[in-house]
Amino acid sequence: MTSSQGTWPILHAHLLEIFKDNGQSTLFLTRLEERFARLSELLFSLYGDRADFTEQLERICTTAAHAFIARSPELHALDASRNPDWFQQASMVGGVCYVDRYAGNLAGIRARIPYFQELGLTYLHLMPLFAAPESFNDGGYAVSDFRAVRPQLGTMAELADLASELRAHGISLVLDMVMNHTSDEHEWALRAREGDQSYQDYYRMFPDDTIPKRYEQNLREIFPAQAPGNFTYVPEVQRWVWTTFHNYQWDLNYANPALFNAMLDEMLFLANQGVEVLRIDAVPFLWKELGTNCENLPQAHAIVEALNLLIQIVAPATIFKAEAIVHPDEIARYIGPECAISYNPLLMVLLWEALASGWTHLLQHSMVKRFAIPTNTAWVNYIRSHDDIGWGFADEDCAEVGIDGGIHRIFLNRFYTGQVEGSFAAGLPFGYNPRTGDMRISGTTASLAGLEKAQHSGDPYQLDLAIRRILAMMGIILTAGGIPLFYLGDELGTLNDYSYQHDITRTNDSRWVHRPAANQDLLAQRHDPTTVAGRIFGALQRMIALRKSNPIFGADQPTQWLNNIDKHTVLFVRQQGLQRIYVAANFSAYTQSLDLRQFVASQHTTDLLTERRYARDEPLTLAPYEMVWLHSDGHESASIDTDAVSMLSSG
Repeated sequence: MTSSQGTWPILHAHLLEIFKDNGQSTLFLTRLEERFARLSELLFSLYGDRADFTEQLERICTTAAHAFIARSPELHALDASRNPDWFQQASMVGGVCYVDRYAGNLAGIRARIPYFQELGLTYLHLMPLFAAPESFNDGGYAVSDFRAVRPQLGTMAELADLASELRAHGISLVLDMVMNHTSDEHEWALRAREGDQSYQDYYRMFPDDTIPKRYEQNLREIFPAQAPGNFTYVPEVQRWVWTTFHNYQWDLNYANPALFNAMLDEMLFLANQGVEVLRIDAVPFLWKELGTNCENLPQAHAIVEALNLLIQIVAPATIFKAEAIVHPDEIARYIGPECAISYNPLLMVLLWEALASGWTHLLQHSMVKRFAIPTNTAWVNYIRSHDDIGWGFADEDCAEVGIDGGIHRIFLNRFYTGQVEGSFAAGLPFGYNPRTGDMRISGTTASLAGLEKAQHSGDPYQLDLAIRRILAMMGIILTAGGIPLFYLGDELGTLNDYSYQHDITRTNDSRWVHRPAANQDLLAQRHDPTTVAGRIFGALQRMIALRKSNPIFGADQPTQWLNNIDKHTVLFVRQQGLQRIYVAANFSAYTQSLDLRQFVASQHTTDLLTERRYARDEPLTLAPYEMVWLHSDGHESASIDTDAVSMLSSG
């Protein structure tokens, strides 16, 4: 362990020399001192074996100091005024889109602010918009410059202005921080190609394939069909370069403190443009260790926590969002000191699993086990993203409810690619691995939920079922507890876009099927309840308004998932003090009936969605894919006896 007490006085004196404003120096140094012991501990765990550790520590803190000085008065004021639990409130509702496909450019996004407000958004995630190679760029995740917006989208100055205007309208800007790798056209990579050793040390490079082959023994392939293997030979430098995702994306070397410091500088630059949430991409892969699978290693957690501490010193209004598509146990480890919020991929995949199977016992069982996270954090709950749907549920959870996880994944892949009789889905396979049989699914929410097939068949009953499925999933993510996040276009029932198959740069990546351009015809229909777009938009808009008007739906209020009541129904309770709302959704194509006496103590409840009143002693009948939000009309006991609930249901 390093002695932070011995280091601090010298560092304090050196940092003090940087500041010209006494008020700024006092605030910065106070924040730093409060976190310095933990920051030193984390950085020592990464770089403590270096003779120049103290010098590297000072360089990192100096980078933070310069970013603090550069931060605008407007953003310093935001830091001072923001409540720490701002992202946990029921008012938080998110949307995500690609700038070019949704609105053309940043000016187009700015013009859509009234629409975002109409829908009820308070959180806007713009997919990667930084400079990237023209042809192959992994949807923007191969970044060539973190400080430059792609010219066709706008400029960094426009982005900063957009962030300010969004904030003035109550919307927080979210951007991706692709911190595992850069494009091979990034300045760091270009300098490495020129032979600059200091920049070659920013990456993982090897003179021959001896060590890469040893690493490969324990590594998995992320995109086996599109980019097999984890290393690429680069003739210009006569080196094998670590490329986890694609050969044009070079993995960064966080064992080098200079790289850590450089990435910190990029993050703080973006925070100073007014970005309020940084989605840190591919965090499980940050640290490499021979003899391991190089995922979720302790050093990766130390890197993220150290960066988060430094962000909280310089720009405490900015938070981290974790993107970790790994085993559910591993996802939870990134939430807390490392990231205030995290995607909830387990809920996402289990919603689709429940729709396909018509059974909810795996979803309910897994949520009882895994939904709870630290009280000062929040899930980001979503139905789909820009990415594929992979069946990342835990095999042990499957076994506990009598399911073979491997066989079940095969069924789900076949179901969502239309290979199971009676399947309503129109999805495409992605990332098929012939060696393991692993595969994921691409498709828009509407197409996967049956709307595409229903519209082609002209069957009004199937059309109604598809809309009900879509709204049931939307209702779950709005009420379960966390920040609901919608891929923009889903609120209008946008179908798959197969035109990507004619683009040579995208034809082998089926994920582009669910990244369609904004459909202006559907947008124009949103207020017409006789149209599909109008039915979905109107119902969603109402649900969002109900969520935002009921603080009980905030992430700061507890969620209790009720297991073993009905294996076709999603059921949980939101609680605020002695008030409760019971959310129930039938995930089958058949009518289900629930006995309210099993879990409701109040004599009467009222469905917020329909305003229908229910007596406790009458059955709750749910039509196929129907949902209710039952508000307790009276005060109830402080907690629910979930053991008693299980006994009632089994008896």
